[in-house]
Amino acid sequence: MASSSTSLKRREQPMSREGDQLIVTPLGAGNEVGRSCVYMSFRGKTILFDCGIHPAYSGMAALPYFDEIDPSTIDVLLITHFHLDHAASLPYFLEKTTFKGRVFMTHATKAIYKLLLTDYVKVSKVSVEDMLFDEQDINKSMDKIEVIDFHQTVEVNGIKFWCYTAGHVLGAAMFMVDIAGVRILYTGDYSREEDRHLRAAELPQFSPDICIIESTSGVQLHQSRHIREKRFTDVIHSVVAQGGRVLIPAYALGRAQELLLILDEYWANHPDLHNIPIYYASPLAKKCMAVYQTYILSMNERIRNQFANSNPFVFKHISALNSIDDFRDVGPSVVMASPGGLQSGFSRQLFDIWCSDKRNACIIPGFMMEGTLAKTIINEPKEVTLMNGLTAPLNMQVHYISFSAHADYAQTSTFLKELMPPNIVLVHGEANEMMRLKQKLFTEFPDGNTRIMNPKNCESVEMYFNSEKMAKTIGRLAEKTPDVGDSVSGILVKKGFTYQIMAPDDLHVFSQLSTATVTQRITIPFSGAFGVITHRLGKIFESVESSTDEETGLPALKVHERVTVKQESEKHISLQWSSDPISDMVSDSIVALVLNISREVPKIVVEEEVAVKSEEENGKKVEKVIYALLVSLFGDVKLGENGKLVISVDGNVAHLDKESGDVESEHGGLKERVRVAFHRIQSAVKPIPLSAD
Repeated sequence: MASSSTSLKRREQPMSREGDQLIVTPLGAGNEVGRSCVYMSFRGKTILFDCGIHPAYSGMAALPYFDEIDPSTIDVLLITHFHLDHAASLPYFLEKTTFKGRVFMTHATKAIYKLLLTDYVKVSKVSVEDMLFDEQDINKSMDKIEVIDFHQTVEVNGIKFWCYTAGHVLGAAMFMVDIAGVRILYTGDYSREEDRHLRAAELPQFSPDICIIESTSGVQLHQSRHIREKRFTDVIHSVVAQGGRVLIPAYALGRAQELLLILDEYWANHPDLHNIPIYYASPLAKKCMAVYQTYILSMNERIRNQFANSNPFVFKHISALNSIDDFRDVGPSVVMASPGGLQSGFSRQLFDIWCSDKRNACIIPGFMMEGTLAKTIINEPKEVTLMNGLTAPLNMQVHYISFSAHADYAQTSTFLKELMPPNIVLVHGEANEMMRLKQKLFTEFPDGNTRIMNPKNCESVEMYFNSEKMAKTIGRLAEKTPDVGDSVSGILVKKGFTYQIMAPDDLHVFSQLSTATVTQRITIPFSGAFGVITHRLGKIFESVESSTDEETGLPALKVHERVTVKQESEKHISLQWSSDPISDMVSDSIVALVLNISREVPKIVVEEEVAVKSEEENGKKVEKVIYALLVSLFGDVKLGENGKLVISVDGNVAHLDKESGDVESEHGGLKERVRVAFHRIQSAVKPIPLSAD
């Protein structure tokens, strides 16, 4: 794909054609944030992108709309990253549906997936009946998940795909899928801004035909990272200096690690804060840090350089806290606790304790989903409902300082203008924000050649692509360019959606296939004279060559230079040929002929002691056969007074001389019919000369 200094070249818009329909259907994340799951089908291939839950709901209500599809038809399931809203329904989908396809994610995503979902099962406050899966289902799903490296191309049933770094969180990937030459980019959650530990999302080197892109931030513009960090640390410093406590609700993995790096560095530069503790409160704290330390080389250059001197994820001023029972709530402190939505768990327990004290503060550092407490308190209600059902005044300060690693409008519009996809499908965004983004993107692509869609859940969008079949000659067939009108003969090999024509001898060179010859041999009971077979075959086939078998000395035939017929013994003959469609057809015809001879014709045995019947007896038999056949053809046949046969048809009469074959009749048509019929019958009943060779 050629590119200029500013953007990738736009691919020509494919022509519409029935039968080449590509369908994209959000089963989740359509005009909402949560339960990301996008279904795509094209040319008989089906893909599912992501498989998340909606954190604001529980039980079956949290799942994507799986009942809209047949899971058994999905070829490939691609998971972009480990967040619950993108991966948490995977154990359910793998273990409790009819899905039989293959699942792929990056190495880091798979490592964190198990930790995160195991913790999710433990902290979920739902009944056993509402549990979507258990730890056993998670462990079983791990065996089915395959890993993919960034930029590694994988092909499954004609579907090619590879992935790019997406930023956002450790291991996050954008997937590029190629089906029959049509390319689809699914971004998942991505960020084009490098932060303290993650690389920015890559720009794919290919312009896709369709870009399925997140729209979480809508038309919002993020503040610069330095301004956000200063606001964050200033609020925390101010609150703890006045004796207050700071709660930072954040999911155990992702933004939490970024914020911990900021806090640890800030505390190191401010000795007056060393006596104020910072806690990372999550049952996953230690395990998470171990994973992050393992995948240091997947992070940005800043972290890798730090790692050369010391491990940046071994924090000097931050302590892990496994449960609220281990927490001594005495004096000012900073606690980062999960989950980020304040629905339950450690973060909700601390919020209920601290929310009534005006000295305390809650900093919301990331995106808040509809239906969560975090989203509610941003609007600073006077009262909140506690987990025990009681209400309490909301006196604590609430600050929203977004460290959300989602692309803002500037990143999204720049990214799309560089890729220039003809079709853009917006997913993973609240309905109003998504509509604003769609309207603003129209102003970025005023030429009218770009189609922008924002389907709701279970609403399909259809696109059509031209997919003319083209076969390429390779190997020795490609050594000479054929002239117009020449025919090219070879083996057509289809792999996925590509076609190649090659010589049979090249098959093992350019494919994993090879040629083989199947020689077939059949023995048939036959006790008649071999000469009868020779005579009959000569009447049917143009080429019948007689010979003698060198080993046995018995007669043999070569029919059409393909099938060899041998006399094996007095009671058997054999056929042998190299199998191909024509030879198989010839051999079938010979077998049918031999079986018919055995069944219909009296056995002809050549014996020297048997006398040949007299011509008079043969003549009488011939007369009877001729008479019977004429009756079957004309009906009314009688012997006349002069020895001639009188044949009557529809009032017309013909007289046939049996000796000469002459026919007399006033009706010309009948005369000719009788004459032709008699000569043909004579030819058919003529005795076959007996011969033993």
